Amino acid sequence: MSRAIDGTKRHNRRSKILKLAKGFRGRRGTNYKAAKDAVVQALSDSYVGRRDKKGDMRSLWIARLNAACRAQDITYSRFIEGLNKAGIIINRKALSNMAVEDPAAFTAVVDSAKKALGA
Repeated sequence: MSRAIDGTKRHNRRSKILKLAKGFRGRRGTNYKAAKDAVVQALSDSYVGRRDKKGDMRSLWIARLNAACRAQDITYSRFIEGLNKAGIIINRKALSNMAVEDPAAFTAVVDSAKKALGA
């Protein structure tokens, strides 16, 4: 049986890869062999990146909280300790948002944490 080298399935598979490689620089965007390697790596990196993004966002929230807490004369770690002792359960995303959008409410939360620490 002869080998089909210009068949529809082969063309469609290659078109799919080249479509995913659209915008890549040089041969990586036009040459199938180079594009295939680039696309596999790009898809792998995007999978990992979606998971890394969660930790990056948490780091951002903590940095914002630390800055807002230090303006209130308390460190981030002492603030979190005070929240735990006071029994206040608010996640870091909400606290960070509160510090940016509603400083008065954040000040009240910080005061509650300070009171729980006995400072």
